[in-house]
Amino acid sequence: MWTILAFISALCLGFYDISKKVALRDNRVLDVLTFSVCISAIILSVPLILSCLYPDTMMSTPFYVPALDGKAHLFTILKSVIVLSSWVFAYISLKHLPISVVSPMQATRPMWTLVGALLIFGERLNTWQWTGVCLAIGTIFVFSFRNKSNIKKQTAVDKKYYIALALAILIGACSGLYDKYLMRRYDHNAVQVYYTLYQAVMMAVVWLVANLKSKIKNQKSIKNIWAIILISLFLIVSDNVYMLALRDPDSLIAVVSTIRRGGAVIGFAYGLLVLKEQDPWRKVLCMLGICAGLVCLAIGSM
Repeated sequence: MWTILAFISALCLGFYDISKKVALRDNRVLDVLTFSVCISAIILSVPLILSCLYPDTMMSTPFYVPALDGKAHLFTILKSVIVLSSWVFAYISLKHLPISVVSPMQATRPMWTLVGALLIFGERLNTWQWTGVCLAIGTIFVFSFRNKSNIKKQTAVDKKYYIALALAILIGACSGLYDKYLMRRYDHNAVQVYYTLYQAVMMAVVWLVANLKSKIKNQKSIKNIWAIILISLFLIVSDNVYMLALRDPDSLIAVVSTIRRGGAVIGFAYGLLVLKEQDPWRKVLCMLGICAGLVCLAIGSM
């Protein structure tokens, strides 16, 4: 069952990426991030409020949000900080480094999650699962490299941007491992709701500070608000079933993380069929490679 949940999460994550691409077309990154997180917080506050007012009724539904003790709230706040830290370092590196450098290094994130899963949680993969992980991650890694002719010669770049990129990757991998730790101890609905609420508060503060610091008087209106709403909806569903999958005692974070990464197939298909991007055959080969890896993971996890 946890494998099916991981595939549902990957599917939603793929449509989440498409919605994000549409939303970012005419909006600032900070605006999209802040408003999508805040919309998610508003949506998730509904089951939280209902669970507080009508606990007996909500307990019979899959949307019940149990209370967390002080220690659990601290762990949840830490998760919010981890995710936001990864975002900050990722955007800093992407702003100052060529994408031909950032993309292949970002593609190694599931590899670090795999290493952590083997060392920390003692996970052991069977032959089918190893084949699937290697196919999926390897295909994404190879695809992320551009032809050498497209890579411009770079002048000496401050090492701090490479350090920021490395931190974004490692923190992102730690986030996946931390998720498994949380899911084995706390209710997935409670973690998701409170994590999102804390994240919304943090993003709202960052947004206000950034706008005040830049002294933006004539703030442009947010466009494609429907796409931002879809970002929130797809991310909520994706995160919920992802955390539910990790609650299964038989689940493997190395496999779940790789399957989620396979949601990139949907983004590739969108770019190929809708945006008519260049190099179609290379994208088709990449999608086939990822799909082959996901099939192996599904067989190995049955």
